[in-house]
Amino acid sequence: MASQMQGKVCVITGGAGSIGAASAALLHGEGAKVMLVDLDEAELRKTAAAIGGGDRIACAKADVTRSAEVAAAMTAAVRRFGKIDVLFSNAGNFGTVAPIADYPEDVFDAVLAVHVKGAFLCAKYAVPHMNDGGAIVITSSIVGVKGDPGVYGYITAKHAQVGLMRVLAKELAGRNIRVNTIHPGPVDNAFQLRVEQNLSGILGRDATQFFNEIIPLKRHVRAEEVARAVLFLASDASSFTTGSLLMVDGGLSA
Repeated sequence: MASQMQGKVCVITGGAGSIGAASAALLHGEGAKVMLVDLDEAELRKTAAAIGGGDRIACAKADVTRSAEVAAAMTAAVRRFGKIDVLFSNAGNFGTVAPIADYPEDVFDAVLAVHVKGAFLCAKYAVPHMNDGGAIVITSSIVGVKGDPGVYGYITAKHAQVGLMRVLAKELAGRNIRVNTIHPGPVDNAFQLRVEQNLSGILGRDATQFFNEIIPLKRHVRAEEVARAVLFLASDASSFTTGSLLMVDGGLSA
């Protein structure tokens, strides 16, 4: 039986993070050729080695907020593997939590730059190199469909990614390139732990326990579970799915 992604070329930004790494491992295991993109070159190489290395995985250091670096990463992927089939736009940062009067303007700008401008630039420089019939997946969040006090940069950015996705889905439908967002709830990873350590002081209680109490499935999602959602949207299993928001949140948004 053929693997779901046999011979497909996939570019993953935020490739050194837990969701990026788990998605890379799953796609690679399904036969894909994977270009990992991240700011941290050492972590990229560790991730590639953990997946098994070989001639179907490569790394490119790039800041997704910088046009030249994004363009170079996409060009490197094409030179190494051929035209792109899947773009998984996954790079992210959190910022901080503060009342509107105190929220730092530079932090707001930095968060939108990574999530929104970054996803825009990745699409801008990947799409001309993509095969028709491919897929773009953008990592939004459960907060891309809801709001919480003080999370101005992250929540605004995650909503904006949905708008970007919908524009791309309409524009690229003629080429049968499907574009969707995934919306994880709290993830069992280091990124979320840092967020929760910050929130614990604001909530006055353990934020991890708080989230587990309000999530209907009573736990955080694992990176490997998010990766399976990415595989679905990247593969032909979702051949008639575009312009959609896929919740991977244990029912928290229901």
